[in-house]
Amino acid sequence: MTVAATATPLLEARALSFHRQDEPVFAPLSFQLTAGELALVEGDNGSGKTTLLRILAGLLHVGGGELLWRGQPMQRDSCAGDILFLGHQLGLKADLTPRENLQIAAGLHGRHPAKTFASVLADIGLRGYEDEPIRRLSAGQKKRAALARLLLLPATLWLLDEPYANLDRVGISLVNRLLETHTAEGGAALVTSHGAVSFHGGEPRHIRMQA
Repeated sequence: MTVAATATPLLEARALSFHRQDEPVFAPLSFQLTAGELALVEGDNGSGKTTLLRILAGLLHVGGGELLWRGQPMQRDSCAGDILFLGHQLGLKADLTPRENLQIAAGLHGRHPAKTFASVLADIGLRGYEDEPIRRLSAGQKKRAALARLLLLPATLWLLDEPYANLDRVGISLVNRLLETHTAEGGAALVTSHGAVSFHGGEPRHIRMQA
């Protein structure tokens, strides 16, 4: 994807690191991500891909280095609502329905969505399952219920940990369309994936995790 060289990065990492029990999880990492850009986070199992996304989401403290958001030191309060994290653990309440889970997500983010819950779930491929308990859904349907938050809650930066897991080809194409639309509208995304990924709209930036 073509991004103007003079654009101020949305997100910048400078020699970012994280330690667990005084041992580095990954080598110091530097990268930039600009509006309209996708980045694929690559690395072997245990290389720190999920840890990186959790740091960027504010769920873990930076071990070393610096994080900048729109050119300023990144503070959780300064970018609240601008960053949306979808982890490998989907964060769904099993006894509640997709509609109820979306209602909770909207409440936690303090948002009044422009779209109705029913329309979001229809767009994500869950028409007819809006009021079915999550525990009764298939793995792919559960993933779609989690992905629905991307359509419901506006955010500039998406942090997606294994968004293609448990999805068939139709679901994978859906994720690619969501990413394509998001970046075309000026958003950005970091994505981890164990499999080969072919994004629509161009070649993503590659961020390689090193132990």
